Amino acid sequence: MFSIDQIKEAHSRVKSGSDFPAYVQELIKLGIASYITYVSDGHTRYFGKENYSIQSEARYPPMKLAKKSDQERFRYCLKIHQQGQTDYPTFCKDAALTGVEKWVTDLDKMTCTYYDLKGNKMLVEKIPLP
Repeated sequence: MFSIDQIKEAHSRVKSGSDFPAYVQELIKLGIASYITYVSDGHTRYFGKENYSIQSEARYPPMKLAKKSDQERFRYCLKIHQQGQTDYPTFCKDAALTGVEKWVTDLDKMTCTYYDLKGNKMLVEKIPLP
């Protein structure tokens, strides 16, 4: 099964959103089927086969999330992040400010779904292949 150290190694090569498709391919090779990232502190829960799961530690101090989501602003922040114009910490701050609570990445369906604090889907996007 996969470890947090293996995931950290793969993530160390991600400099911006443009690196995300290659990162996803590395996670698939490790045996990760899905993961949930929580914007409040950056911790992530990873899921594999046979109910295997592990959780990372918080990546940064807790951030306050906007109670009201702003889908249009979030779409813009995601777009510029995917173009390589922002780094991961900036993207997480932008997500918090636009009301994103978490995102669920499904590596079988190759989708990433963003949710607000009320559990509403803000955006579902298809993960492009590298």
